[in-house]
Amino acid sequence: MLSETMLRMTKQRQTILEELRSVTSHPTADDMYEMVRQRLPRISLGTVYRNLEILAAEGVVKKIDAGGSKKRFDGNAETHYHLRCLQCGKVEDLAIPLVSGVEEKAASLSGYSVVAHSLVISGVCPDCQKNNKKAS
Repeated sequence: MLSETMLRMTKQRQTILEELRSVTSHPTADDMYEMVRQRLPRISLGTVYRNLEILAAEGVVKKIDAGGSKKRFDGNAETHYHLRCLQCGKVEDLAIPLVSGVEEKAASLSGYSVVAHSLVISGVCPDCQKNNKKAS
């Protein structure tokens, strides 16, 4: 994994990173494209996708597979947990301490060389719960 300082920071890549780190909504690549276009109107969707993948591969950002159809991205590359709404698809950070020893336990039980873990808890967000009650 390269550090952010070793990764060549093109203007496009830097803008994508700044925009991603300015939000906590865990946007999709399509969402990021719309955000970045405000600053770089000529940027292509392919450039946004490619640079998000590079930033994720280098560990500068996290790519979240939260069970939805589209991958989401997180500007916070530190290990932390997420909540995903099963109705609207929203993904949020879950501010609880990391489960200690889970990687070691997984390695000892499986024989894998475990390097990381992630946790996504699925449920229905408060907004969708309110909307469901209104519709009833």
